Amino acid sequence: MTDFSAFVAPPPSDAPHAAIVAAASACLDRFTAAFNASDTRGMDAELHFPHTMLSGAQRLDWPRPGRHPVDFFDTLKAGGWARTQYEKKEPVLVSHDKVHFVVHYTRRDAAGAVLSTHANLWIVVQAEGRWGIALRSY
Repeated sequence: MTDFSAFVAPPPSDAPHAAIVAAASACLDRFTAAFNASDTRGMDAELHFPHTMLSGAQRLDWPRPGRHPVDFFDTLKAGGWARTQYEKKEPVLVSHDKVHFVVHYTRRDAAGAVLSTHANLWIVVQAEGRWGIALRSY
């Protein structure tokens, strides 16, 4: 069982925040490159499992990879989507093995016109020897 005191007060890190943020941010970039390539396996490779998503007060837990709906990208493309673009990735909480980002991104059509704008909280953690997205809140 995890010690609650150690859980809520992790040890400080000597690593510079810029290096931690850069490593976590690179994970987000790889995720979005896979997203733009309609590559759900590549997206899953940038997630940690179990993976949690929050939409309002609703919670969705994916226990393992391979949970994206089969028609996920077909549905996006039918609405005109061609790519997703980060407008800003703002780290709001940084520790030695976790970065909370407020991620601002747009979904765009083939001509580059904005279809939708989003601001979400994504939490990226370093576990099992790699950075991965553990939680996305929409």
